[in-house]
Amino acid sequence: MSRQTCCAGIVFTICVLLQRGRMSWSQLQPRRAYDTRVNVTAVIEELLTGYDNRLRPNFGGPHLPVDMEVEIASFDTISEVNMDYTLTLYLTQYWVDSRLRYEDFYDAPGDFMTLPGDFAERIWVPDTFFANDKNSFLHEVTEQNKRVRLYGNGSIEYGMRFTTTLACMMDLHNYPLDTQNCTVEIESYGYTMSDVEIFWKRKKDSVKGVMNVKLPQFDIMAFDTQVTIESLSTGDYKRLSLSFKMARNIGYFIFQTYLPSILIVMLSWVSFWINHEATSARVALGITTVLTMTTISTGVRSSLPRISYVKAIDIYLVMCFVFVFAALLEYAAVNYTYWGARAKKKAKKYKENHTPVKSPETVFSNEGETDELRMSPILSLRNRQNKYSDADRMTPAFRMTSPGHRYGYVGRPNQKRPQQRRKVLQNLKSRARQIRMALPKIRDVNIIDKYSRLVFPTAFIIFNAIYWCYYLFI
Repeated sequence: MSRQTCCAGIVFTICVLLQRGRMSWSQLQPRRAYDTRVNVTAVIEELLTGYDNRLRPNFGGPHLPVDMEVEIASFDTISEVNMDYTLTLYLTQYWVDSRLRYEDFYDAPGDFMTLPGDFAERIWVPDTFFANDKNSFLHEVTEQNKRVRLYGNGSIEYGMRFTTTLACMMDLHNYPLDTQNCTVEIESYGYTMSDVEIFWKRKKDSVKGVMNVKLPQFDIMAFDTQVTIESLSTGDYKRLSLSFKMARNIGYFIFQTYLPSILIVMLSWVSFWINHEATSARVALGITTVLTMTTISTGVRSSLPRISYVKAIDIYLVMCFVFVFAALLEYAAVNYTYWGARAKKKAKKYKENHTPVKSPETVFSNEGETDELRMSPILSLRNRQNKYSDADRMTPAFRMTSPGHRYGYVGRPNQKRPQQRRKVLQNLKSRARQIRMALPKIRDVNIIDKYSRLVFPTAFIIFNAIYWCYYLFI
């Protein structure tokens, strides 16, 4: 009995001890989790005790390397007037601060601790800025878009999301068939290369999201990263450059500028098929096309900066304006040739039938012959007819005594006119006479319209071929 009682007591004691051990282990688990939370707060406070965020890591020692990564979120606007562009991006910076190393005395649940953006105000961070920045702001919905990741070995990952407007000096000589290069310039503001050096973390792979961006007027053809050294009066600074090569989409300008200009030029050719005696129709058509081209040119210039050099679209619009204006001048030449020939015939016939003394019946008959001269749209021909008719209605005695009349002059001749002026006028008259004799005589004014129907379209096609080949393939 005693042996059995002893064995039962021993077994009972062992069971009780095992049960107590199991209960104590389970009770310790939540207490350890509680201690972990308490220890993280204590670790952070311990790290910041005596920490001076005014001094960079390795102060007084070798320079601190800072790595950069950029992810493009979106291109917002590109302005030719202001010479800038706006984009939203994620900027991440990496560096090591040995003063924040905690792996020796604390084992974090993960590889790093993620802390809010306010923590960056309590530690040293690089004074990074954008050299070509015009305006920037940090997004704050719903909180500031900043984050800090602290690793056990003291490595820090500092990221933020913001929108910035950057300067981009565009070359608009080939606008709108141009290609632009815009850059993002990243640099340390106060620390020279002896204190801080910035690098691309993985060279070109440090930039992400560029080829996924869509722009309304541009296509991103390529991008590249560069590292340069800027030498200023305060020292040498390292600068990281991210450049975008962007080609402008021409589709918008084809439908808004080029195609309307082509149609206006073709519309001006319609006057070549209108009868040359329909003065009001041809003049109205010519003036309308000229004013329309002026309106198109004004609209294009309003969306561009006031630059002094000539752009590709300026050349095209000016040439279209020249073609339209030339079509209007073509009708002026037709009209002058037509009425000038008729006026000469009537004047010649009038001189042949002219007699010094005319009876009322003769004067009445000659007035009927010169009606077409009075109706001529050319002012010089009307004045010429009026001069002849008024002078011939005068009596012979009055004509001989009228000052300055072609049939006689009473009084002293004008001796004040310089001889040199007479020679110049005579030379001009002789040259004009030679040019007039060299010009071919046009017997039918319709020939001018017939040649214009062929010459104007051919010249415009040749101009377009040269223009598009030069700006698209050269």
